[in-house]
Amino acid sequence: MRRRQLLLIGSIAFLLFCIASLFSLVPRPSSLRHSYDILHSHHAQNEADRQKKNGKDVPSSGPDKSSSSSELSPSERQPKFKSAPAGFHPIQFLIAEAEKEFAATKARQSKTLGQAVAEYRRRYGMPPPPNFDIWFEFAQNNSVKLIDEFDTIHESITPFWGLKPATIRARAAEALGFNNALLGVQIRNGGITHIEGGGEWQQNATAGMMQKFVQWLPDMDLCFNLHDESRVVVPHDDMARLVRKAKEVNMPATNARTPRNAFTEKPRGLNDGKGFENTKLTRFNIFAHQPTWTHSRMSCPPDSPARRLEEEEMKDDISRYGLGDLGFIYNVTAMSDICYSPSLRSTFGFFERPNAYNIVHDLFPIFSQSKISSYADILYPSPWYWYEKVSYNESLDKPWDEKADKFYWRGSTTGGFSRNGGWRRQHRQRFVQKINAVDKAKILVKSGSGNNEKWETQVVPRGEYRDLMDVYFSGVGQCDKGDCAAQQNLFSIKGHAEQEDAWGYKFLLDMDGNAFSGRFYAFLKSKSLVFKWAIFREWHLEWLKPWAHYIPLSLQGEDWLEAVKHFAGSESGQKEAARLANQQRIWANSTLRHEDMEVWFFRLLLEYVPSLLSASDDADMYTDMAGS
Repeated sequence: MRRRQLLLIGSIAFLLFCIASLFSLVPRPSSLRHSYDILHSHHAQNEADRQKKNGKDVPSSGPDKSSSSSELSPSERQPKFKSAPAGFHPIQFLIAEAEKEFAATKARQSKTLGQAVAEYRRRYGMPPPPNFDIWFEFAQNNSVKLIDEFDTIHESITPFWGLKPATIRARAAEALGFNNALLGVQIRNGGITHIEGGGEWQQNATAGMMQKFVQWLPDMDLCFNLHDESRVVVPHDDMARLVRKAKEVNMPATNARTPRNAFTEKPRGLNDGKGFENTKLTRFNIFAHQPTWTHSRMSCPPDSPARRLEEEEMKDDISRYGLGDLGFIYNVTAMSDICYSPSLRSTFGFFERPNAYNIVHDLFPIFSQSKISSYADILYPSPWYWYEKVSYNESLDKPWDEKADKFYWRGSTTGGFSRNGGWRRQHRQRFVQKINAVDKAKILVKSGSGNNEKWETQVVPRGEYRDLMDVYFSGVGQCDKGDCAAQQNLFSIKGHAEQEDAWGYKFLLDMDGNAFSGRFYAFLKSKSLVFKWAIFREWHLEWLKPWAHYIPLSLQGEDWLEAVKHFAGSESGQKEAARLANQQRIWANSTLRHEDMEVWFFRLLLEYVPSLLSASDDADMYTDMAGS
């Protein structure tokens, strides 16, 4: 009996041990949630912090912790815009808020080096890089307006702090040693010793942007993307680990070192700077003219709308960026975050079939002129802008009162390559077709007055406002023969348009093509009011304020007609449009100069260098100027 009891007790104990072991192998939700949050909040938290600092109520930028797709009822999965405040037209509310926030941003900028260093430490929890004092003087001498607003740089560089510096240098050499559609620049002893790849204008522009500050940079090799499209997308779990190691280990460690204001003179692993050594293999894969949504969403949090397992559950989380019944954009950062908007997979050319797509899934230091939110390319000021490939000639522009009261756009069917009718799922075709459609559209109609003023949604025939629109294709391209013919038959093709033709209109549309639009800066410097429809992000994200410097348009399009009608359809709207156009023009002429791009680029490369050189196998090289 005693032996039987002992056997029974032993068996039960063994069974319990096995069960406990199995449970220990299952990841805890809290630890997974920590990884998801640390990655996605890395790209969105700074925007939310800036808005909260100015007293604006914004929804959380991280994944929704209150529910998962399995817990949502069908009605709860339907898109819902954030409610607009009563008593105001949503556009006027957004303009007032934007101008108030931007005034506060300008007012709080650092005036001295000591203030700039203190603000840097407050924002990023670490000392600024070496030669920050030289950069600060360079920025002040060039009258830069926003001396502290460089969070975009910090967010781009942070993941690289999760890698060993030698790994980053090796990956740059690997990328430049193969035909990967890159422009390579080698810097040695304070100068550019070798430049290779790309056209002559791009080489001249890239070197020209660096000319005034290259002497303050250490030896390094730089990889610049020659394609319009983004190049680096890292799986979410890998990126979460990189960001976590950067933020929890390597970046805080800089505070424990003895600061010194100098870079490592001769980083290990670099050659003599006279050329790139050939490599026989590449990790970049070429998928041109193929769908890219599956690749693009892999860095999104697993519980984000873009990563839902069932297509019917992939609903855009428009509450994060859309205001009122028509969805006017109150948060451009959230709107351009593809993790919140899975409808893009079937409405945007880059995801349908990009014209070029040469990507890598490991973290490589590739500098790109624009990128999709989920990609890890490092943004830098476009040589296209700096070289003024599309320039603005004020002598060809017209005074506001002489311009036509119309919404104008001309362009070709770039944005993706069309095959088997794919153009129907591309953004430019969708915009042109929708804005000219013979269907119903929503507008806002005022009722009441004074404190009882209300703006109510009304459905009207779109054709009633046809005279406000002048949006057409100027040409058809990037398509198979049958797809080109189908588009030529459907759309009214107006033929080639000159840049100065746009100056005859009060309201100009700037729209993404294969990537960013190269006309944006010329439009902003003009005497017309600029509307922008884009998800590709650029370096100026923090320096241009939506609703203060341009009018953002939504992905869905419910707001498009009302946004134009609001400004063009009344005397008060016209007056406000003229004021905004002038405000936009003044800011662009003082913030999008060659000098501004050079200052931003200088700051970017100073921020990038510590991730290359700061590990123990190189040297400590952080600067402490808090008392300056």
